[in-house]
Amino acid sequence: MTHTLAEEFPEHAERISELKLNDEEFAQLAREYHKVNHEIEGLEACNLPISDAEFEGLKLRRHQLKEQIYKGWFNGRG
Repeated sequence: MTHTLAEEFPEHAERISELKLNDEEFAQLAREYHKVNHEIEGLEACNLPISDAEFEGLKLRRHQLKEQIYKGWFNGRG
C-alpha cells in the first residue's frame, strides 16, 4: 500500500500540486514526507533488515509530517 500525499488526501490532490509549486514551507514538508515514505516503502518491498524501533520511528515521522501538513494547510489554514 502506498501513502503518497495525494492518496492520503485525495480531496486535496489538486491543491497539493499547487502548494508544492507556490508554498515553500509546504513544498519542504512534502519533500520530507515523500523521502520518508519512499524509504519505508523500499524497506517493505525489499524486506531489508532494520530494527523494529527504527522502522517504527520512520512510520511515526511519516505520521507526524502528515498531521503537520493536514493541520497547517487543510484544516482551516491557507
